[in-house]
Amino acid sequence: MVIATLHFEIHVHSVRSLSMFLLKTWRATAFGVYGYLNFTKSAFMEHSKKFNPEDTQARIDGKNCVVTGANSGIGYATAEGLASRGATVYMVCRSKERGEAALSQIQSTTGNQKVHLEVCDLSSISDIKSFASRFSSKNVPVHVLVNNAGLLENKQITTSEGFEQNFAVNVLGTYSMTELMLPLLENAAPDARVITVSSGGMYTAPLTTDLQFSEGKFNSVEQYARNKRVQVALTENWAEMYKDIGISFYSMHPGWAETPGVAKSLPDLNKSLSGKLRTSEQGADTVIWLALQPKEKLTPGAFYFDRAEAPKHLMFSATRGSYSLINNIVEDLRSMSSLSS
Repeated sequence: MVIATLHFEIHVHSVRSLSMFLLKTWRATAFGVYGYLNFTKSAFMEHSKKFNPEDTQARIDGKNCVVTGANSGIGYATAEGLASRGATVYMVCRSKERGEAALSQIQSTTGNQKVHLEVCDLSSISDIKSFASRFSSKNVPVHVLVNNAGLLENKQITTSEGFEQNFAVNVLGTYSMTELMLPLLENAAPDARVITVSSGGMYTAPLTTDLQFSEGKFNSVEQYARNKRVQVALTENWAEMYKDIGISFYSMHPGWAETPGVAKSLPDLNKSLSGKLRTSEQGADTVIWLALQPKEKLTPGAFYFDRAEAPKHLMFSATRGSYSLINNIVEDLRSMSSLSS
């Protein structure tokens, strides 16, 4: 009897393992095909034929925009794009030196001197709290917050505050920055909006409460995908939670863009898709479009790609059901960040 039970349990475990392997293989394959058809530079050129040029010609003088991770890549292109349209831009960067160089370049390129640098390490809760406290004392209403800072660190590194580093930047940092900016966003209501830069990689991952990848062998690409899935689910959650106070929330993904971050973290992808990757400006296009559109044209909590609402789940990928975990995840993030509800 004991042997029969043991055989049965081994069989069930084997079936589950095989099912999970097949599901992960399907997700990766579906993502690869979908991405190759939609996320490349040539796909952007094709999609852009349907763009309305007037959508991104608006001036936003007098609007205050905060962009995290703004010294390079998509963050830089976003900050430059907003500054060129007259916005007052606050670039939140970890490195003072790189931030100052980017700031100077943007001021020179756009002729807009209302571009400012704020130094903050988005992997540190205490640093984010210090920044929020400092910035709040300026009493500046925030019309647009762009959560762009992201990390794909291939090694499993723990921050000084005890968090897995990718999670600390991509999820906990994004959550804390957004929550702490809410009073300043509310001061800009009903025109305030939060735009979070996710990734198409999230299509391969469901939500999980294992936020720091403490179960199983660490896989940085999978952790990044999980982090980016959380960002999309958080956006949906925030949109519902704060729908009555005049702040709108949107997530987006830039496609496969050639940025310093991709070159450093995914050298094989960068090499294999050489010449096919989008520019940072093409990657930032939908961020700027979301910042400029009248809210009535947009769907709160939606996921955008190439100026259009995109699906949050690929067919047969079995990621939709995991969204029942979002409330548990939000509670965990609130507890980890020590932010009151």
